Amino acid sequence: AKVNKMKSRTMGNYGLNAAYMSSALSFSLIFLMFICSSNSFCWATDSGEAGYCCSTENISSIRSIDILPNPEPPKLDNKTSKTISRDFKKEATNVGKKNLDTTYGVPQKPDKSKEVDRKPNGMVLIPSGTFIMGGVGKEARRDEFPRHKVYIDSFWMDETEVTNEQFKKFVDETGYITTAERKINWEELKKDLPEGTKKPDDVNLQPGSVVFKSPESKVVKHHSNWWVWTPGASWKHPDGPSSTIDGKDNNPVVHVSYFDAKAYAKWAGKRLPTEAEWEYAARGGLKGKSFVWGDNSIAPDLANVWQGEFPYDNNLEDGYANTAPVKSFEKNGFGLYDMAGNVWEWCQDNYHPRTYLARVVKAGRQALFKNPVATIDSFDPRHPSVKSTKIVRGGSFLCHTSYCTSYRPSARMSSSPDTGMSHTGFRCVKDKELPDSPENSTD
Repeated sequence: AKVNKMKSRTMGNYGLNAAYMSSALSFSLIFLMFICSSNSFCWATDSGEAGYCCSTENISSIRSIDILPNPEPPKLDNKTSKTISRDFKKEATNVGKKNLDTTYGVPQKPDKSKEVDRKPNGMVLIPSGTFIMGGVGKEARRDEFPRHKVYIDSFWMDETEVTNEQFKKFVDETGYITTAERKINWEELKKDLPEGTKKPDDVNLQPGSVVFKSPESKVVKHHSNWWVWTPGASWKHPDGPSSTIDGKDNNPVVHVSYFDAKAYAKWAGKRLPTEAEWEYAARGGLKGKSFVWGDNSIAPDLANVWQGEFPYDNNLEDGYANTAPVKSFEKNGFGLYDMAGNVWEWCQDNYHPRTYLARVVKAGRQALFKNPVATIDSFDPRHPSVKSTKIVRGGSFLCHTSYCTSYRPSARMSSSPDTGMSHTGFRCVKDKELPDSPENSTD
């Protein structure tokens, strides 16, 4: 059964107290747990329909909103649909004819205290341009529509995902402690749980994260069959307390929450990309293509994804059981590596399945949206009680054609901001000093 929590933890010089985040940034740290035993139980969702149940014996609890590959959000009842439609109409009404991007706010600004290099090390300059944002191909899902025209200013982007070596330097210099390394406060957690929820065993309140464990045989394709809450798992111990990142300096860092990624970006004088920036960069100049390499189907030499039968048989055709060192596969047209597969990447936008619809309701399908970023209240109908979800993009080494085809540039997925998992990392961007954007306009 999925439940929420707010953590009250000090995050060091480059983080924020959870209560402060809730008021200042309009979202809270959300911590979802499955409390499983031989006797399953569940409760209803906010709409009164059947809620989330748990009965898998090998999982004691899972912290996070799982990155669900299920492409179709469930149908909403009339009351919920009307509420969402009203909220979006109000949001869309604020879209001015000459300020189409203002509804969605502006990207978070980097820390100006650091010296800004004209050509930042390890970054690629993404040229300004216009593209059609949204779903392409038969794999496209409903939340990737309607397609709409977007203009993006030129910006710098990390050519690779942030690596273990880079993240370690940040931690060594700042003493930062990640979300997964912080003990859970039960007194805070239970405030957001259904009344009467029993306190979990102490072992499930210890620091930890969610680790992928491949089943030994064929199972029902449900995420509870392969995600395991693992005390002691963190970016330094990605598979559990006995594992290390020795020899993996160039692998992408994982088990980092949105807050961890944001803290690193601030320290580096950068920021997280917007969803629109990420998709534009991932396409690498290609237009109307399903994948970052074109329209050809996925192959072992194109990206680090799952080969074989998911989730129990990985034949390792690409050579990797989990994350691959960055630059293991060909770069895209803009010189960026791993924009498909390897690890999911955090973006700064809130998630809502109708974000794109909101943009065109008032402005029209022919509008040109400049540097959009969704800051409207997030909502994911797959997790209706979750108060805040953020966008993740790019897919991961766990994506497979039979279950998850999110290694596409237009694929959208959500995760709660305090979630760290075996397949979630990030990369950063930096604003160009002299943007060369046109006036906002419509066609």
